[in-house]
Amino acid sequence: MATPVESRADGGRASVALRRRVTPDLRSLALAVIGSATLLAWASQSAFNQDLLLLTGAYALIALGMYVPFVMVGKLSLAYGAYAAMGGYSVGLVASRSSWPLIVAWVLGALVAATAATILGLATRRLSNWYLASVTILFAVAFESWLQENDGITGGAGGIAGIRDFELLGWTLTRDQSVYAAVALVLVVGLAIDRMRLSAWGVTARTVREEPLVVETSGVRVPTLVLLALAFGAAVASLGGALFTSSVGSITPDTFTVHLVFLALFMPLIGGVGTPWGATLGAALVVQLTLNSSSISSSGTLILSVGVILMLLLSPNGLLTMADRLRRVIGDLLVRRPTR
Repeated sequence: MATPVESRADGGRASVALRRRVTPDLRSLALAVIGSATLLAWASQSAFNQDLLLLTGAYALIALGMYVPFVMVGKLSLAYGAYAAMGGYSVGLVASRSSWPLIVAWVLGALVAATAATILGLATRRLSNWYLASVTILFAVAFESWLQENDGITGGAGGIAGIRDFELLGWTLTRDQSVYAAVALVLVVGLAIDRMRLSAWGVTARTVREEPLVVETSGVRVPTLVLLALAFGAAVASLGGALFTSSVGSITPDTFTVHLVFLALFMPLIGGVGTPWGATLGAALVVQLTLNSSSISSSGTLILSVGVILMLLLSPNGLLTMADRLRRVIGDLLVRRPTR
């Protein structure tokens, strides 16, 4: 039987563990804010850097969308190119065929993507994860073909161009303001997902990944939880498509292809799966390797693939986890250093 002292010690450790589980990852958030400020300073140097930062924001939103169902719940959907295209074409159609504010298009795109993800999830709810991946990649390919063949709605292979600038309550954002707004949006979405991950719902969702039967026997409807994760992830990914389309002013069927899904899969693996901020770090590295490194741009995807393999071998939980371990090792060495 444990002594009163041991019981108090156990209670204290349990309290600390519970506090860590429900407290937001403030260290990662601080690093994300510092990283965002650094990127904004870098983007202020040229319009090209601003374009890259806006693309990084779009990729980060798509990766964050994949994070919830894929990393947290363990459900692999491969239709994120289609979901991003829904957000992008929603912006294009509202801009070209109505006088509605573009913020309406962002909301509509998120609703359409969430609905599509829910339908696909319902169709495969009694099947294994493999069938979900197969059905969603088939849907993504079919949706891309539909975009190319329906000239009257989507503009066909030429897509939709000349999209007006983003307005909010009659205020048209300048290029600089759009970059700041994009970074702020990524931070807000990342913080929301981080809070969700640490909430009771998030703990249950992460348990579904490892022990779905245990969660089911506790009274939680696992299929409903999975559908919510798929719908939320699709809605967030559509925001990435809307952001990219609003920033470049055009969209074509080739903008968001199946190729994008595989890049989005790399992002949390590179940055770190232990926190959603790893997905944003991975998005920044993907853009740098594939678009902003002139010496390796022709083989950037190959280098990225090799980097992912090395990362999985050296630190399966990604760069942020590796950096945290390195910090702890250095801290231990400094503490153990004898004083003179």
